[in-house]
Amino acid sequence: MLNYFDAVILGIVEGLTEFLPVSSTGHLTIAEKALGLPIDNDAVTAYTAVIQMGAIAAVLLYFFKDIVAIAAGWLGGIVDPAKRGTLDHRMGWYVIAGSIPIGIIGFAAKDLISGPLRSLWVVGAALILWSAVMWWAEKQGTQERGEKKLTLKDALVVGAVQCIALVPGVSRSGATISAGLLRGLDRVTATRLSFFLSIPALTAAGLYELKDVVGSHIGVGETLVGTAVSFVVAYASVAWLLKFVAGHTIVSFVPYRLLLGAGLLALLAGGVMSAT
Repeated sequence: MLNYFDAVILGIVEGLTEFLPVSSTGHLTIAEKALGLPIDNDAVTAYTAVIQMGAIAAVLLYFFKDIVAIAAGWLGGIVDPAKRGTLDHRMGWYVIAGSIPIGIIGFAAKDLISGPLRSLWVVGAALILWSAVMWWAEKQGTQERGEKKLTLKDALVVGAVQCIALVPGVSRSGATISAGLLRGLDRVTATRLSFFLSIPALTAAGLYELKDVVGSHIGVGETLVGTAVSFVVAYASVAWLLKFVAGHTIVSFVPYRLLLGAGLLALLAGGVMSAT
């Protein structure tokens, strides 16, 4: 069903697009279709979730010092009440609280996500429609608050909006960064929060879907290769994106999203390719 060439291609696509506001799931679905893979197959759907673990490993490595500090601060605040006002302690709770919505909705809507939503019509439409939200977020966002002024409400709102990214084509990072901007966070703070919230969300999804890959026609070697390639490419992507958003708006990605979405819908309407 899926060979090493497919694994490398999908690993590259995952690593490049997971943290850019262009929708990794949408791009993976398109890539799978182009490679001749059945995009509505449970094992293929699970494979794309599993190789996300490589991208998560890249985030863990890139933000290792920050993550250790947050974990230590969170644990320290539980033991010592005097440490509960620190940013690291609060950030630990923010990541936990912000991850609850995606955990609930992702599990409850699993059949919908892996079924009807795995359509290229959905991907094309979502790429176009969410571009308007990204443009609006940049226009309305005041960017007056940095990481030190993050609140629990910010984390809950951004975490809730993360659920919308379960629709292929929306983009998890596009959704969460947009939500952060609309909450008045500066672009770098919104992006860092997006990265931190991705860790529990994508890790849980990858571990849950692993069972559908094990025992399928997709081999262990292909899974490891896809995950490894995803890790290498994602690490470079994370480093680049943080530098990019420091001086550019996320609207920079909108023209690409619009062209890809419109092109995809045109191909589907013309019967050049099928939606599933």
